[in-house]
Formats: sequence, structure tokens, C-alpha cells
Amino acid sequence: MKVLTSIAFAFALIVGALMLAKSGGEAGWDVAPGSNVTVVDGTQIVTITAKGGYSPRRSEAKADLPTVLRFETSGTFDCSSSVIIPSLNIGKQLAISGATDIDLGVSSAGPLQGSCGMGMYPFEINFN
Repeated sequence: MKVLTSIAFAFALIVGALMLAKSGGEAGWDVAPGSNVTVVDGTQIVTITAKGGYSPRRSEAKADLPTVLRFETSGTFDCSSSVIIPSLNIGKQLAISGATDIDLGVSSAGPLQGSCGMGMYPFEINFN
């Protein structure tokens, strides 16, 4: 019985590794570029879901527009409920459920990187 359990466990690990390799190891990059970005009354809103990481992990947005980063949570108790953006000196605890907005101001072209409070789950907004 132990042998069968070990074989099943090894098989599950191999299948999981193959699936991760096939996805390029980039789970959470699952939306089309710009599809999580809207403009309302001249303000750009970048929406990211936070639970067990961030989705999408990479967003494409327009530079030189006032921008709000909106995190949506639903029963989020893991470290993705704490967000840091070092380049802007931002640290924010997100609501357990609901939306939390962070005003980014007007961003110039280039990447903006952030992560969870522990640095385990990164995200990036590329401003073009």
C-alpha cells in the first residue's frame, strides 16, 4: 500500500511540474493586456484580484494619466492582503473582502513593481 501511495504522489508531482513548465511558470498572467484597465472620468483604474497572489501579475496601462490601483479581495487572509510598492513608499493592508483603492498619481512610462508584504507574490504594471 505504501508503494502505491508513493507512486501516486510521485506521479502527481511530475504532472504538476509539467503543467507549471507548460504555463511558463507564470500563473496569474491570465488576462489579455489592458483588459483589467478602465478609464472613468479621466482617471485610469487598474484592477487586480488579491487572493493567494495577484491576478493578473502583469498589467499594461497608459502613462501620463491619473491612476488608481484597485485591489479586489474576497475572504483574503494570506499575505497578498498586504501590499507594498517600494518605489512609491506605499504599504497598505487590504480589506478582507471588497475593494481597496491606492492612488498612484500620474505615472510616467516604465514598470511599477509591487508585492505582498512578505515579497512572495509580485505584480507589475507597465506604463506605456
